[in-house]
Amino acid sequence: MEGIPSRGMAHRPVGTVWPRGPRASLDDNISEKSIASSILGTRHPTPSLTALGIPKAGSTNYPNAEARDGKLREAPTIIVAEKALKDISELLRGKSRGKCGGYIPPDFNPYVKCRLDGMRTLLSLYTTPGSSTYGKWIPSSEQAAITLHRNKNYCGRILRQLTRAYIQDREVLPINPYGEWCESLLVDEDLCHEINLFLQSLGDQITAQKLANFLSQPDIKERHGIDVDIHVTTACRYLKALNFRFSCPPKGQYADGHEHQDVVDYRDKAFIPKVKALEPRMQKFDPDSDPTAPLPITPFRPIVPWSHDESIFYAHDRRRSNWYHKDAPAVPYAKGDGLSFMVARAVSPDYGWLEPKPGCKIYKEDGTEVTAHRTLKPGKNRDGYFTSEGVLDQFRDMVAIAKSSYPDDDHVFFYDNAPSHLKRSPGALSARKMPMKTPKEGTNWLVDVPELGSDNKPIRDSITGAVRMKKVRMADGRFHDGTPQSLYFPEGHPRAGIFKGMKVILQERGYDVADKKAACGGAKFNCTPGATDCCCRRMLFNEPDFVNVKTQLQELAESLGVEVIYLPKYHCELNPIEQCWGFAKRLYRLNPLSSREDHLEANTLAALDAVPLQSIRKFSTRSHRFLDAYYRGLNGRQAAWATHKYRGHWVLPLTIMQELDDNQIT
Repeated sequence: MEGIPSRGMAHRPVGTVWPRGPRASLDDNISEKSIASSILGTRHPTPSLTALGIPKAGSTNYPNAEARDGKLREAPTIIVAEKALKDISELLRGKSRGKCGGYIPPDFNPYVKCRLDGMRTLLSLYTTPGSSTYGKWIPSSEQAAITLHRNKNYCGRILRQLTRAYIQDREVLPINPYGEWCESLLVDEDLCHEINLFLQSLGDQITAQKLANFLSQPDIKERHGIDVDIHVTTACRYLKALNFRFSCPPKGQYADGHEHQDVVDYRDKAFIPKVKALEPRMQKFDPDSDPTAPLPITPFRPIVPWSHDESIFYAHDRRRSNWYHKDAPAVPYAKGDGLSFMVARAVSPDYGWLEPKPGCKIYKEDGTEVTAHRTLKPGKNRDGYFTSEGVLDQFRDMVAIAKSSYPDDDHVFFYDNAPSHLKRSPGALSARKMPMKTPKEGTNWLVDVPELGSDNKPIRDSITGAVRMKKVRMADGRFHDGTPQSLYFPEGHPRAGIFKGMKVILQERGYDVADKKAACGGAKFNCTPGATDCCCRRMLFNEPDFVNVKTQLQELAESLGVEVIYLPKYHCELNPIEQCWGFAKRLYRLNPLSSREDHLEANTLAALDAVPLQSIRKFSTRSHRFLDAYYRGLNGRQAAWATHKYRGHWVLPLTIMQELDDNQIT
């Protein structure tokens, strides 16, 4: 209790920080104005005597206060002291835990707790009839000071002051003054506001040095009374106090090309309408991942959406952050990512990973079981890479398993825009490399395609390793009425079997291309945005038969009685399997580190099988929220904000646009 500044016992109004100032004793017979000026100085509003714990004249707690000069030291009545004892005892006891029983210990620091205990002891000795100091105010305070092992005169006087202030106002509690002699500049609200505006103007280029330079400007120092230059270390502390942290920014969705016009056009005009048309036949799920209601009875069968993707797991991919002993030695670790293992699978919110149901397994002619997933050890000297042939082979098996295990459903497969998924049939229509005119005599224009072996895989040169190519004719086009149009002169023509050239092809379709050039920008093919007939190549690009060329995957899907829908580019948030990979890799990283290939394969497959169906449905619901956001006209940033705010919802509320405006999300 020794050396306690007198302001530590006074009541501090909310938002007020006490500056350093001369000591003032509440026992001194001084005026309200002198107390305020000595304790608060000129920067703070002047509180009343009651706020400082000084009783008013004529107070009901001190009925004779106005009649005596020692009114500031007058003892309270027994009745008033008993009420204060009850209140302070409840304060120190804490709030009730409710039905659990007991009380929650109050969160008082040792400084305040010690003084509250002394105040309670004083009131108890003063109001207890059996006490030797019953009804004696000063002796009771001295005895209370002795129980705290403090000087009875000085500490007793402080306890009397604190107790009188508490009796007058129950909100008046002892204040811990430590740490307030050297106050931060941030207690000045005007300066804080100016700092925040400055930091907002910096965007993501905030540094402590820039803040230090800002606070060291002469006009800032003069306006806020700063008499020293702010060091960069102090600026770091200010940034931390303002809730800034020096760290890597949290990762959101990818933005590269996300809002490109061609990507947005495909998303809004092709992808979303197609999914919305199928949506009534798809199962919906509530925030608990349970089906919302049975699908309505319609002439059409339910649709199961299957999301397909590939992902690579690495042998040395482990969680590095952990609890280590402070004296733990440095341990050598394997360099690099280690061996890789690729998995290609499909997943749906209805059934989880696509696998054959018990009793529905399918076997090939050689007796091997048909599996829906593919595994690969990627690398030139290992299993190679997952080519379009591998994609088609897996797709055949997935469709066979889906139809065998779930025969009462229709199946739709969603693929991303990987080149191996978009490969077209050899010789498919494409205007990219077409010549403008008919080739010269003795030459022809044909399409280079890979030469395939008996195993349906490209044949490679034994020396160079390059894929052998062969030349074939490009497939026929179609006129606007749907009749076929051969791109090569027919039999009986002087140039039979020779490519016609873009000029002749367009003339046969009724276009006047006398003044058209082959392509804008030469080989770079740089047409003006929005142009449709600036050159022959652009005109062919916009022809319906060239636009609607189907990929090999789509052609195979049609022959198998299912549908393939391609996701928009750069929109991984619309593919729920992406989060399934993340969930599985989190589990995979918990395994002990190993460089062995068999451990890599076993741990990968085990982690994938451990992804629960409930989580898969949550991932699917999140992807559908993004789709609904784009359907309502939100951009990528707005969709990310709305999806996070309404997590668990299948769709966004109708008021989402107003909420975006209110929160200034653009």
